Amino acid sequence: MTDQTDDLGELRVELLNLQYQLMQADFAVMLLIAGDDRPGAVHLLRTLHEWMDARYLINFISFGTDQSENAERPILRRYWRRLPPEGKIGVFLGGWPTSFLRTAVEERWQPETFEQALADINYFEQQQLDHGTLLLKYWLHLPEDILRQRIQAAKQNPETHWDIAQHDWEIYEQEGDVYAQIQNLLHGTDTERAPWHVLDSANLEQATKQVGQQIANSLRARLATTEPANTVFEPFTNAQPVISDNTVKVDKQDYQAQLEALQSRLNDLARTAAEMNIANVLVFEGVDAAGKGGTIRRLVRALPVQLVRVIPISAPDESERARHYLWRFWTRIPTPGKWTVFDRSWYGRVLIERVEALISEAVWQRAYQEINHFEQGLVEAHMVVTKFWLQIDYDEQERRFNARAKTPHKKYKLTPDDLRNRELWHEYQEARKDMLAQTDSEHAPWHVIDANDKRSARLAVLRIVCQRLSDAIEAQAAQQ
Repeated sequence: MTDQTDDLGELRVELLNLQYQLMQADFAVMLLIAGDDRPGAVHLLRTLHEWMDARYLINFISFGTDQSENAERPILRRYWRRLPPEGKIGVFLGGWPTSFLRTAVEERWQPETFEQALADINYFEQQQLDHGTLLLKYWLHLPEDILRQRIQAAKQNPETHWDIAQHDWEIYEQEGDVYAQIQNLLHGTDTERAPWHVLDSANLEQATKQVGQQIANSLRARLATTEPANTVFEPFTNAQPVISDNTVKVDKQDYQAQLEALQSRLNDLARTAAEMNIANVLVFEGVDAAGKGGTIRRLVRALPVQLVRVIPISAPDESERARHYLWRFWTRIPTPGKWTVFDRSWYGRVLIERVEALISEAVWQRAYQEINHFEQGLVEAHMVVTKFWLQIDYDEQERRFNARAKTPHKKYKLTPDDLRNRELWHEYQEARKDMLAQTDSEHAPWHVIDANDKRSARLAVLRIVCQRLSDAIEAQAAQQ
């Protein structure tokens, strides 16, 4: 007994020391504790809090999550929102496997839907690993008869009964189907880079010690290495994006009449879409001084103010740099019926960060696939993703820069970065061509707008938004 106690004491000291070393490291740890042994999972989490410094453990308990969040789509959004920053350990009790399993049972998913969910889980985990995160996954398993005895004992114990939420265990009443789904889940998400550690938790103390030792071994090894291996990116080329036919200038009087008509139509469509819970994500990218701000203002003016949020994207702050670059966008996607308009976006990864050499070529090459998957997830969650690239030529940009410099209320628009970016015009245009080729998809196509004439460009954008929203409304109505 003394030897076991001494071993446990040494393990606890090592875990604490490794945790403090992690605080100075440039990666995060995601610890997933799931399983059919819910009381055992809760016991393991509590024990880790006793063994380690709980101030630096970030918990997310998805067992018994409130139903408003359970209804959230995409399901993975709630986990993207809670990614731990570098130097911290995020502990997910239940986590994304439990959320998908619960939803699959409650909604009676077809096999193909379940297979897609497994693919989504694997890609989510791959993205975290590519970012450098240490991901450890544990599944606590008990034979069904012992499990039910433990659940019943936990419910009757006044110190533990509040751990057991009836909602979490209703899915197990279907027994055979659920346990078959669990086997499919574990098999389908057990990958070389993110394997499952399946533990028999009949001897809970032994299983807990085993987990603690594995965490220590994995954390020690990760701290001793440099960057983890990245996923190899396989480039592809999509069809060419739609280029707007709006090269003819529009006179002021005609422009005003068309603008008001399009804004009125958009307002009607937006109210209908809100009633149908159709969300919209708009992305505006383009050359400096191409008129993104003015176009966004005309668009937003047509939308009910309570439905829309405009988010200007600049350089990431310290909290954003400490997480996967998509984290700050996952936290800002709209809820059903709402609109989020991004003035610049996740495409900075393959534009600014590429051209400025802020990341390696392997990283920005990989981002094309990450972005496509991100946007596909939004569309599958019944969001309309509409992307615009506003293009002006080199001479028009110079004219607009000069006009800004001479206009008192526009001087703030001309920044040193604008002038420096102009010197990299050709590099940015090359990055733009690659971006359009790699991320123009059927579910989220690019719309390239000739913006040399501001008025015609604004009208073109409004027409496209109206058309895409109208198509989405008709498609959803047809399914009802």
